[in-house]
Amino acid sequence: MRFSIVNLGCKVNQVESDAFEKLLGRASACYSAPEAADLIIVNTCTVTGEAEKKTRKSVRQALRANDHARVIVTGCASAIDPTFFAELGERVIVVPKAEMEAFLAELAADGSGFSGEGGAGLHHGHARIGIKVQDGCDNACTYCIVHVARGRATSRPAEAVVAEAVALAQSGVREIVLTGINLGSYDADGLDLADLCRRLLAETAELHAPGEPPCRFRIGSVEPMDVSMDLIGLLAEAGGRLCRHLHLPLQSGSSKVLREMGRPYDAEEYRQLVDYLRAMVPEIALTTDIIVGFPGETDEDFEDTCALARHVGFAKIHVFPYSRREGTPAAERSDQVPPGEKAARAACLRALTDELAAADRAARAGTVELALVETPGIATTESYHEMPVPAGAAIGSLVPVKIG
Repeated sequence: MRFSIVNLGCKVNQVESDAFEKLLGRASACYSAPEAADLIIVNTCTVTGEAEKKTRKSVRQALRANDHARVIVTGCASAIDPTFFAELGERVIVVPKAEMEAFLAELAADGSGFSGEGGAGLHHGHARIGIKVQDGCDNACTYCIVHVARGRATSRPAEAVVAEAVALAQSGVREIVLTGINLGSYDADGLDLADLCRRLLAETAELHAPGEPPCRFRIGSVEPMDVSMDLIGLLAEAGGRLCRHLHLPLQSGSSKVLREMGRPYDAEEYRQLVDYLRAMVPEIALTTDIIVGFPGETDEDFEDTCALARHVGFAKIHVFPYSRREGTPAAERSDQVPPGEKAARAACLRALTDELAAADRAARAGTVELALVETPGIATTESYHEMPVPAGAAIGSLVPVKIG
């Protein structure tokens, strides 16, 4: 059997898609282009209206890719509206995310269409590997429907997370990213996120070849209200094995807009958290997500966002023009920001992003960080800047680089 995977959306989706690929690879299936595939998996996203449109387009493209492939639709969009996808054609099979592993295992056990000659493992050879430790969300931001699609927050048992991390470290993986829909809510076996990270660091400390640095861990994304004093302390004391980089979604620098978004913090609380992080972990790099043009956002609100971004000194900002998602409270508001204003604000914030990223890199000039080699000649530092490395540096290795 030849299979193809179309992944849409967040890092959690990517980790899940990698797991689908690994399972099929072990069953001797071959990864291929959609045009040659017998099975096409579309792992969908529905976080915004634009994401939903892209998802529907991707499923239709999968059906057009060839005239015989079965198209498996899973993920958030299919959880919200499974009937829509099921009615796209008789070759479409909608499978809930929680049932995908069993579905693919049954497919592999049946052997139907499997050649017995396939590949085993990931076709794209990620240098950085993600582990999903948490799923679902108990928050209800007014622009978001993911808490409906994914359900309530759940945490993976710590033993399973540690076992997977140990296996990856033993296989030579040098950077592992902890991912989740609401990662900071991790709570399993009496451990919170800081406790889990501390255990992962201890269990993998010696699993490396002589002369090599031990594997390091990176926190994928954590909500500001979930950053505990214990986690900050661990970032400060771990010597870079827990990357001194946090992706802290801000969404807006206006307390009024944050309140209307249903975010459980205000601009001043975010500012105070960042100031404390900078004081305790001077090397820390901070990245974020910001939505521009949320309903009712004024020029003054947007200026507050830019001012807070400057104060924080983000190393990178993911800028998202607000996109109405049907079924969310924000989509029903009558004070939608005109598209032209949203586009102008997005362009302005992206220009600020470039300015702040350059400033963060300049502030690190002359310092040395371990960097993960991801492609020939290019590595990503602990602070998440791309740097050139000598030709011949092994992909997946950690090498010291001087930031310039």
